[in-house]
Amino acid sequence: MTVEQRIPRGPAGNLQLLGEPNASAAQSVAPPQRATLEPPLLLFEHVSKWYGPVLALNQVTLELTGGITGLVGANGAGKSTLLRMANGQIQPTMGRVTIRGVEAWDWRARRLVGYCPDVDAFYEDLSGRRFVWTMARLCGYTRREATRRTEAVLERVGMAHRAERKLRGYSKGMRQRIKLAQALLHDPELLILDEPLSGIDPIGRQELLELFQSLAVQGKCLLISSHELEALEKLTNHVVIMARGRIAAVGTLPQIRDLLDDYPLSVRIDVPQPREVAQLLLNLPDVLAVDVAPPLPHESPETLVVKATHPKRFYQQFGQLVVQHGLNIRRFEPLDESAHAILGYLLGGSGKT
Repeated sequence: MTVEQRIPRGPAGNLQLLGEPNASAAQSVAPPQRATLEPPLLLFEHVSKWYGPVLALNQVTLELTGGITGLVGANGAGKSTLLRMANGQIQPTMGRVTIRGVEAWDWRARRLVGYCPDVDAFYEDLSGRRFVWTMARLCGYTRREATRRTEAVLERVGMAHRAERKLRGYSKGMRQRIKLAQALLHDPELLILDEPLSGIDPIGRQELLELFQSLAVQGKCLLISSHELEALEKLTNHVVIMARGRIAAVGTLPQIRDLLDDYPLSVRIDVPQPREVAQLLLNLPDVLAVDVAPPLPHESPETLVVKATHPKRFYQQFGQLVVQHGLNIRRFEPLDESAHAILGYLLGGSGKT
C-alpha cells in the first residue's frame, strides 16, 4: 500500500502534518520507489475547487497507488468534493486530477474507476438483479457477459439470493450492497466508496470489511470515506484527514500520532501503589496531570490516568522511572490513539464527522 504526497517534507523526507494555509499535503507512508514507470493510479496535483465564493478544496496534492486508504474529516471538510473529482464527476477550478496519467473525467479514466455513492439513485421498480444487469449493459457488455458479471458481483456482495425483490422494498443495508455490486461490475482498478458501511448491520459490516481486504489483496486500490471510524481502523490504519478543504495529515495512525507533540496523550497505568507512583509521575516535565481511579471489578491494582505531552519523550522518561524505582506496572495502555482522538485534535473539536 502506498499513499504518497509530494511536498513539503522534513529534513529527512519524513511524514509531516500540514498546518500552513498554502501548504499542499505531501507525505509518504511507504517507500516511494516503484518498480515501473507506470503513472500513479490516482493523482491530485495542486487541486483547488470553488463553488461561487466557497472554497471547497484548497491546493490539494495526493497520490494513491494501491491498498486501502481511509478518508476522514468533519462535515464540510471537502471529502465529497474530492471523491467526485476522483471519479470524474466534476472538474477542478485549478490543478489537475489524473488516473493512470489520463484526466479523471476522460472516458478512458472512468473505465478504471468503480464508484459507490453515498446517496441512492435507483429505478425503484426494478429488482436488484435487473438494476445491476442494466448497469452492466450500459457498460457495453453483451447480454451473456452482462448476466455472467451480474451474478458474479451479486454473489460477491451477498445479494445473490435476495436480488429478485424490488428495490423500493430494500433496506438501507441491501441498497448499499447493490450499489457496491454495480461498482464492481467492470473489475475496476480503483474503487471509490462513499460511506459504504452506512446502514449495514454488524454481521454485514464484517462481511464487507473482509471483501474490501480481499480486493486490496488482489491489487485493487480502495479510497473509502466513512464516518465509521472504528470500522475503518479495523480495515486500514492508512488515512487521509481533511479539514477546511485541505489535507491536514496523511499516513498511518501511529505516524500521525507521533507528530502531534502538543496533543495531550492519555495513558492508563495500573499499579499496586498508585499514589506513590502518581507523585513520581508529576515530577516528569511532560506530565500535565495524573488522576487516580478506583480499581476495575475483580482487579486489585488501582488505575492512574496520566495526561502528558511529547509522547516519545514521555515514554522514554517513564521507562527510566520504572527502572530507577523498580516499579511494579501491571498495565500500560494509551487511551487516545484512535482515529477519533487524532481527528478530534486536528479539527479542534470532538472528532465527530
